[in-house]
Amino acid sequence: MSKLAIKALVATVAAIGLGAAAAQAGECPADKVIAASMTAAGHTANKGVTDTVLATNNLGDYFPELASRVQRIRYLTIEAGGAVAWHAHEDRPALIYVVEGSITEYRSTCAMPIEHKTGDVAAEIGHLEHWWKNNSGKPVVLISTDMPRVAETPKVM
Repeated sequence: MSKLAIKALVATVAAIGLGAAAAQAGECPADKVIAASMTAAGHTANKGVTDTVLATNNLGDYFPELASRVQRIRYLTIEAGGAVAWHAHEDRPALIYVVEGSITEYRSTCAMPIEHKTGDVAAEIGHLEHWWKNNSGKPVVLISTDMPRVAETPKVM
């Protein structure tokens, strides 16, 4: 197993082990939650993002009702000043684990930016559109797990 794969496995296990405590970190404050705004799009293209697909599972091989879905785990590095383009999660639930660094999320459902730090887990599900920016002076490393449709499995977000 490669060093990169081992890091991803350790990060995934750590994210699962952190449970609800980590999931609460980096959330939108209750008094800042707003109705989803579909008009405030941010960056329209990735900048300084390296996205490596580590593994996929064709869920239909085991669960016929999920034949249209793939389970995927990715390793992302966002350079200082880099950004992950505006995208939606209405049909693609995901969990993001911050392995290293700090990154700012701009959500359609939050009136203020959300800072995610090392060890945080961000849930991306439902009527949500957002983008991420690395405002720090160092690269950020993320592990992303999601379930895109089989026909929609791009290597870059």
